[in-house]
Amino acid sequence: METLQYLMECLRHEAFGCAWDKKQTYKSIAPYTLEETYEVLDAIERDDVEHLKEELGDLLFQVVFYAQIAKEEQHFHFDDVVSGIVEKMLRRHPHVFPEGDITRFGEPTSLTDQEIAEQWQTIKAQEKGPSDDGLLSSVPVSMPALMQAVKIQKKAAEVGFDWPDVAPVFDKIREELDELEEAMKEKSDLHVEEEMGDVLFAVSNLARHLDVSPDVALNKTNIKFRRRFARIESIVTAQSKALTDCSLEELDRYWEQAKHEGL
Repeated sequence: METLQYLMECLRHEAFGCAWDKKQTYKSIAPYTLEETYEVLDAIERDDVEHLKEELGDLLFQVVFYAQIAKEEQHFHFDDVVSGIVEKMLRRHPHVFPEGDITRFGEPTSLTDQEIAEQWQTIKAQEKGPSDDGLLSSVPVSMPALMQAVKIQKKAAEVGFDWPDVAPVFDKIREELDELEEAMKEKSDLHVEEEMGDVLFAVSNLARHLDVSPDVALNKTNIKFRRRFARIESIVTAQSKALTDCSLEELDRYWEQAKHEGL
């Protein structure tokens, strides 16, 4: 870590550093952080451990980059980042470290996963204290939309604003689909967009009730679609044809073939 931090200092050195690295700010490197995060997730999804090692290094470099900028601006150092997360994890795991001491384990816990999650949320709320900004203010507006929707719903559920089980969620999805269909008849782009958003919000709510990440689920479907579509392309290419030469019925037939092949 010391070598990595020193490397970052060199890259940002006023006289001898890299011109690109020197001009970066928190905001300018934020998109790269998001990109590196998704590449980590991609490596995990593909069970590519070697690639995961590389991508975790890239993600770690992002953290060091932010910390170096903060150090230059005399806000905090990398060590402060590490100390902060260690202290937080000790506080939020009293069932593991009852004395808040990393060198001293407690007795083996009998808490269930649900009880541990509830304990985590209670401690988190105590840390943040009361807020005048509203319950949902802690959910970042910059978070990806589906993930943000689930976070918002979880926050609302904490105060009882939630359905007791999954059945009403299906009803809500059907209701929103009907409203979307009505909006389409009006031929109002803005209304269609609004109702489409309501459908997606309801579907993400269903995912939450089923304890499924909508982002992860959708990404797996994207991967599956890519795989099957690539098979369609290979079938068409083997016939010395282009995709545009095929009818929808032909493409559907090739899709079913790819599906039956287990792709």
